[in-house]
Amino acid sequence: MNNILVVGGAGYIGSHTVKYLMKNGCNCIVADNLIYGHKEAVLTDNFILADLLDIDSLLNIFNNFSIDAVIHFAAFAYVGESVINPQKYYNNNVVGTINLLNAMLSNDVKKIVFSSTCATYGEPKYTPIDENHPQNPINPYGKTKLMIEQIFADYEKAYGLKHISLRYFNAAGCSADGDIGESHDPETHLIPLVLKAIKEESYSLKIFGADYDTFDGTCIRDYIHVDDLAQAHYLALKRLDIYNGCINVGTGIGVSVKEIIHAAEKISGKTCPIEYCARRPGDPAKLYASNDKAKKILNWEPKYIDIKNIIQTAWDWEINRKF
Repeated sequence: MNNILVVGGAGYIGSHTVKYLMKNGCNCIVADNLIYGHKEAVLTDNFILADLLDIDSLLNIFNNFSIDAVIHFAAFAYVGESVINPQKYYNNNVVGTINLLNAMLSNDVKKIVFSSTCATYGEPKYTPIDENHPQNPINPYGKTKLMIEQIFADYEKAYGLKHISLRYFNAAGCSADGDIGESHDPETHLIPLVLKAIKEESYSLKIFGADYDTFDGTCIRDYIHVDDLAQAHYLALKRLDIYNGCINVGTGIGVSVKEIIHAAEKISGKTCPIEYCARRPGDPAKLYASNDKAKKILNWEPKYIDIKNIIQTAWDWEINRKF
């Protein structure tokens, strides 16, 4: 399986996955509309400006390249925006995915790995969260991802689609060699926000709630390094013939907001200015994964376990960022 179409491959996780795939002998064709992605992050000459809502541009890709499998990152992913503008999310994420699947089927391509999310679970009933946890997403973003997972299951039964959906927890960190990294606009991820506050690019870091039922009062999340995510996609491609379904990708370790801040301060040697704010609606106290299934099905093991090592790669990128 050498020719991999990576849609959304100019984005944060997509670009790191392309880099990993190429290092492991895959030929990557990257398609991205560059609304949120960065052309500078694409480390292959096979780049195509394309949009999932333009079915002709998708068909042209399959006509021009012999595609063995697809990895799908091309979704909008801002939770707050999805609440304000659900039309944008249902169009791009759901309709766009249907367009992609139909283009695949019309060219007899039946293998796909999908970038899903722990947001499909909604409010956690228990932790660590395993794949049998009830799915009850509380925002349109999570609902679109769940809907896509269900579409895959229907396409599997009807057309023989082979699919694995990877439900990420909190993607974090950057390429260790500094070639590519995390660059969102607007930025919503905690670690880069902490680092930007330390660099005094923003006035202060807002902590939304310090009175949660956790050991230090702040929310606990599962931070998974982007290179570990990239490896999971590569391994998922290799398992499509033996497994179809959904798999959590996380470290299984919960880290609090304050722990992130303290680690970043230690690495940078600087103090992070903090502003305490009220809790945000829908923010659970604890959210971390059971990754037993990933270990069993994918033979995957996260390499970045210590949060300080994850933050170090993010800091190295932040002080020498290229885009």
